[in-house]
Amino acid sequence: MKKILPTLAAASLMALSAQAAEDPNFKYNVDRFADIEVLRYEVPGFNQLSPRQKAMIYYLGQAAQMGRDIIWDQNCAYNLPIRQMLEAVYTGYTGDRTTEDWKNFETYMKQVWFANGIHHHYSTDKFTPAFPRTFLEAQVAAMPDKMPANASELIEVIFNPAIAAKRVCQDSSVDVVANSAGNFYAPGITQAEVEAYYEAIKDPNDPTPISYGLNARMDRNADGSLREDHYQLNGLYGPAIAKIIYYLSKAREYAENDAQKNYISTLIDYYITGDLRLFDEYSIAWAEDTASQVDFVNGFIESYGDPLGMSASWESYVNFKNIPSSQRTETISNNAQWFESNSPVDPRFRKEEVKGVSAKAINAAMLGGDAFPSTAIGINLPNANWIRAAHGSKSVTIENITEAYALASRGNGFNEEFVIDAPTTELLDKYLYTTDMLHTDLHECLGHASGRLLPGVDPDALKEHGSTLEETRADLFALYYLADPKLLELGILDNPDAYKAEYYKYLMNGLMTQLNRIELGNNVEEAHMRNRQLIAKWVLEHGKKDKVVELVKRGGKTYVKINDYRKLRNLFGQLLAEVQRIKSEGDYKAGAKLVNDYGVKIDPKLHKEVLDRYAKLNIPPYRGFINPVYVPTFGKNGEITDVTITYPENFVEQMLRLSRDYSTLTE
Repeated sequence: MKKILPTLAAASLMALSAQAAEDPNFKYNVDRFADIEVLRYEVPGFNQLSPRQKAMIYYLGQAAQMGRDIIWDQNCAYNLPIRQMLEAVYTGYTGDRTTEDWKNFETYMKQVWFANGIHHHYSTDKFTPAFPRTFLEAQVAAMPDKMPANASELIEVIFNPAIAAKRVCQDSSVDVVANSAGNFYAPGITQAEVEAYYEAIKDPNDPTPISYGLNARMDRNADGSLREDHYQLNGLYGPAIAKIIYYLSKAREYAENDAQKNYISTLIDYYITGDLRLFDEYSIAWAEDTASQVDFVNGFIESYGDPLGMSASWESYVNFKNIPSSQRTETISNNAQWFESNSPVDPRFRKEEVKGVSAKAINAAMLGGDAFPSTAIGINLPNANWIRAAHGSKSVTIENITEAYALASRGNGFNEEFVIDAPTTELLDKYLYTTDMLHTDLHECLGHASGRLLPGVDPDALKEHGSTLEETRADLFALYYLADPKLLELGILDNPDAYKAEYYKYLMNGLMTQLNRIELGNNVEEAHMRNRQLIAKWVLEHGKKDKVVELVKRGGKTYVKINDYRKLRNLFGQLLAEVQRIKSEGDYKAGAKLVNDYGVKIDPKLHKEVLDRYAKLNIPPYRGFINPVYVPTFGKNGEITDVTITYPENFVEQMLRLSRDYSTLTE
């Protein structure tokens, strides 16, 4: 639960002008459909890397793409055969491609590609096709040799709203396992059974517990008892894992140092055996490697897709250090102990000694699995609490992805529509890009790395609310310290009022503008969105007496009005103290109440107003990316002598190529 996703804030264009693209003719916008805009991202500095570094990135990039089928299958058991069926129709269709039925089918195909399956990547609701069932049935019947054997069943899945309705259910009033369509649990398994299974095998006195369930799908034995089927070379996803191992082995040949070479070997051993102790060994060595410029994440990492927050989705990031920008993040990480010691939380819940916190700014070079096409803008790993306490963590802010989001948002009219007045707009223009980036730094580097569990507290005690509360804690830590004079002292900010830009944007997003991502009448479901609304609504309510924050009407429109930024910071500190207590003590009841009281429900009138105002702007609620293509040059002995980065594809071309060249589980 250690990543930060982009919000809908407009870019700070004055600050961004200094971050101009390397190629002024570079086109960010690639495609637009439904509620999605697809972008390209540049990879500044790639051409300045050494040939060995480029070769390592190439092979790590191949490994990143070889895991694509894994995330499709994890998202829903129907996804891979449905993709096969839809792509056969898309490529084999001989009819008129200008009809409404075809256009609606093409939109649906793109939605499925973008989401790695038939459920929306953010809301996790199943897509509803705008084309008639008869259209798809006719196309399937016309090319039976290209269709899965169970095509009629797959069509029923697509069009029957009662089948696999939601990928991740977070409604704590029902069985979240039974009501989730994700493929982490075999049909018929219940939440109570899963919780009892893990309670029976966990050792509450183990100071270094494995991440139970991280690399496993739950199934039944013949006698009805539960078992874990592990993701490993000779287990689940073995064919894909074999390809990942092959390319990790090739990347290892170009490792920058022995430490990096050794932990790649440990990662390979983990993939072969499925042994989570080896994953811990790899995670420790990876976190301690601060010398390598080229870096990567590859594996079953984040557990947002599991309603119980245990089994992890497969993902990969390939990247390299942005050396100039890393000066900011390194300054923060070098002062981690000061921030921890001065945190507003109860001293019982602070770390007495902060170990091994490192941070850097990176440029992404390849995104894969659950990190593609929609991706985070910051990451902090490892996730295991005991590793973070004993060995530290590594935090990254993804500069080129953040910049691509911002540059693609220039002049979209967002500020004019939602920001309360001209002085606040000027504040955002001057400081938001800088403070937004700094918020990510603080969230990842210090927020996730802060605090500690009390002895004997189960890391999974908060259950389905764990992801939301962990993101809440990290956001609050970042918000609290954005306004601290320490940042001026360290030279990270140059104006004592700069933090106000992020405060205003954050509350505007949490109270209003993120609602554009939710269908009218629905609740907030996604963990990061619940986190933002929880914080914003809590400070709105608890600051009501002093009118710290208000929702006001001007010209018939609702705006956020912040009257006292210093008191707002104090409220952030109070809430941080309570959320850290909940996490440290494993107080499920209090955590559930906090999430349900503030993070879930939406005012329908305000929701409709936000949707109507957004509709006039025509701004897509969601964005994601296609990857560049890397072309290697090989020497006489098969070694890579150079790699060229290219941007030759549009969204459809890239998706079809990935299905053609990287279908490791459907061959």
